[in-house]
Amino acid sequence: MSQVATSYLQTLEKSLYDLVSETSTNLPTDVRRAIKKAKEAENAGTRAAMSLDTIANNIVMAEDNVSPICQDTGLPTFKVKTPVGVNQLEIKAVIKNAIVQATKDAKLRPNAVDSLSGSNSGDNLGDGLPVIKFEQWEKDYIEVKLILKGGGCENKNIQYSLPCELEGLGRAGRDLDGIRKCILHSVWQAQGQGCSAGFIGVGIGGDRSSGYDLAKEQLFRHVDDVNPNEDLAKLEEYIVEKSNTFGVGTMGFGGEATLLGCKIGVMHRLPASFFVSVAYNCWAYRRMAIDINAQTGEIMNWHYTEGERISFRDEEKTENASDNKVVELKAPITEEQIRELKVGDVVKISGRMYTGRDAIHHHLMSHDAPVDLNGQIIYHCGPVMAKDEEGNWTVKAAGPTTSIREEPYQGDIMKKFGIRAVMGKGGMGPKTLAALKEHGGVYLNAIGGAAQYYADCIKSVDGVDLMEFGIPEAMWHLTVQDFTAVVTMDSHGNSLHADVEKSSLEKLSQYAERVF
Repeated sequence: MSQVATSYLQTLEKSLYDLVSETSTNLPTDVRRAIKKAKEAENAGTRAAMSLDTIANNIVMAEDNVSPICQDTGLPTFKVKTPVGVNQLEIKAVIKNAIVQATKDAKLRPNAVDSLSGSNSGDNLGDGLPVIKFEQWEKDYIEVKLILKGGGCENKNIQYSLPCELEGLGRAGRDLDGIRKCILHSVWQAQGQGCSAGFIGVGIGGDRSSGYDLAKEQLFRHVDDVNPNEDLAKLEEYIVEKSNTFGVGTMGFGGEATLLGCKIGVMHRLPASFFVSVAYNCWAYRRMAIDINAQTGEIMNWHYTEGERISFRDEEKTENASDNKVVELKAPITEEQIRELKVGDVVKISGRMYTGRDAIHHHLMSHDAPVDLNGQIIYHCGPVMAKDEEGNWTVKAAGPTTSIREEPYQGDIMKKFGIRAVMGKGGMGPKTLAALKEHGGVYLNAIGGAAQYYADCIKSVDGVDLMEFGIPEAMWHLTVQDFTAVVTMDSHGNSLHADVEKSSLEKLSQYAERVF
């Protein structure tokens, strides 16, 4: 390989590394403006307002620390357009090199898991990963788009096959009004599990796979653009307006902001099939794009930089609502302490806490715990970890993961090991709620995506067990200080999540009548 070719590939790799790092750590200008608008619309002193304050603070910290905004850095998906004659195999190889280096540098969490063995590759490479899709065009430069879409919001994607019956909305037919109902339902069903307030991309038509691809492609559009199709432009505006009357709110705590953006695309379909595919994205809307000089590999232009850039550095903070009690907790926690907590109480945790996600919960169903969990707190979290110069583990990002995945296990594990509190995001279901009441436990909702804010609360990493499951799934022993969360399910049978779901369904039902 010539020296010129080597220089080009090295420069190209650095450009792609910079794209990955920027996408993971720095929210685009248009997304910042949407979050700012949501903050201004929220009622002061509410849980939603405090959550938005935390989100804004987290954005600043991630930018300053050049560390992941959210610990779930998702599945990197690249859309690459190249001039005729550019070697796409070289670009694919360089993207993989950049991904590996970004993972080593803790800009990405190792997220590539073998679907059969469950083993984590440790470098974000694997069969089919990262996702790279190429397209040729007649321009003389390379365009690379990247989206980092985490598992919590990915799990709230949904696809409808029309006609269908929808809870709260009735029959959705094969027309624009049926499409409207599907999109409204998609926002409602996400609740707080997808880290609302969020954004959605919608694909109308195609087959099951191309419909989802079209939906995800819409997430690369600017938040404030206008659809060239007049009918779809009206529908996009309608969906955002009506969704923000549901009262789901930030993190599903209730509030004014449930949806920050809706973008809709359409393609032809088979006569027998009519799919409406929705890609839900959390508030941590991490997508970026660059234009690259095809001869030198250098970045020519960054996308999503137009308009006012909100820094959030001088934002006023909302005061805690007067009816919210603040309780300090330190494990081991007694049942008596737990029974005193009520939905809406704010807790500040100091002392020891243990992480545990899917692999840990599955393991604990049939094995002893590696530590004494009696009276302890389990944190649903898969952190981004790195080793310092002395070889000690440090936390680079540590926000909560979506808890509902642990619903089949959680109640049984709490009772088996004497766990008094579990913390995550999005709430849990009736089986866990019943166990909390019987056993004397609570569910604590942390702010989804606030990975820098919570990493700052972690003062030391004191140990780790079950590393064979990989960094995100291991059980980390953490010492924390003033780790703040909200009681959203208590030991008296109360669930804020169930209440919000019920009330928001009633509001969704108001839009059952034909509009389009």
